[in-house]
Amino acid sequence: MPLTPSTPDSATVPLPDGTSLRAAGAVSGTVDGMADDADGSTPEGPAGALHDEAWFEALVRQHATAVHRFVVRRAGRDEAEDLAADVLTVAWRRRADVPDGAELPWLYRTAGFVVANHRRKGRPVPVGDVPDEADSDDPAVRAIQEERVREVLGALSPRDREILLLNAWEGLSGDALAHVLGIGRGGADAALSRARSRLREAWATAEA
Repeated sequence: MPLTPSTPDSATVPLPDGTSLRAAGAVSGTVDGMADDADGSTPEGPAGALHDEAWFEALVRQHATAVHRFVVRRAGRDEAEDLAADVLTVAWRRRADVPDGAELPWLYRTAGFVVANHRRKGRPVPVGDVPDEADSDDPAVRAIQEERVREVLGALSPRDREILLLNAWEGLSGDALAHVLGIGRGGADAALSRARSRLREAWATAEA
């Protein structure tokens, strides 16, 4: 499904590097499992709140920097502005589905889809289906400057690594982590516990 919306022109936000991010204009690509709900009407969110242009502008002002930071850590700075804009464009088109009070976890989950699609040149791959083979060249690993930490994280599966980074970088746990991973709270708690255990094992191996 091509993403070619026109979002509110005033939905802009300054980024830490001095540039600004605007979710507007034509965006091409596919996001698996994300149907287009924009039909010209003003939808309500899952809890009944009005998700209009003012709502979207507030969403961008509050969360665009966090989304940009999320993408930089996983796709590199060169691609981050365009990919972050893609995430916000999806948020506008799917605004009826954005849960009130959990907007940022929803944006992080959407960003995971967008980054996965970008890495695979538009071939939709759900976040939960990312293969378990270790990939030491993951931009999320290269973004970490300390060599030993890069080595240990590079030895983990992509899913374990993503769970740990969501917890360490984005500060997610509990329900928020579960929302991003698309699983239940118990499953998220167990996944984080397993990832931490594997991290300890990988760290012990690296120091042996």
